[in-house]
Amino acid sequence: MATILVVDDEPVILRVVSTVLREAGYKVSTAVNGVEALKLARSTPFDLVITDLIMPEKEGLETMMELLRQTPTTKIIAMSGGGRNTPENYLATARQLGAKQTLTKPFAKEELLDTVAKVLAEENKCAPTNPTQQHR
Repeated sequence: MATILVVDDEPVILRVVSTVLREAGYKVSTAVNGVEALKLARSTPFDLVITDLIMPEKEGLETMMELLRQTPTTKIIAMSGGGRNTPENYLATARQLGAKQTLTKPFAKEELLDTVAKVLAEENKCAPTNPTQQHR
């Protein structure tokens, strides 16, 4: 079973994304900012990190760079709804810094699951154990 860390400062996004992933059979942990994410990543190996880019305390690009420095094999999906800039600018930078895929908020459940499956398929060992199984 793949382990995924979801990082977002918006409680609704964090809850929805983690619920969708759990219902698809993934083991999910959450963090509300980059500081918390890095702390979790030091103690738990994750197959995938899905991070927002615009967050307080430690924004997503900096978090990505530190995660990749800590564990260069970390797979990352960056997500953004923009900010002062368009989301495409932030997401392009995230790709240049090592994100495997990007998602522009808002995104559909199917887009999230397809993107996660695509990134995890690079290793083939991280498919959900039971796509219909729910974890609570």
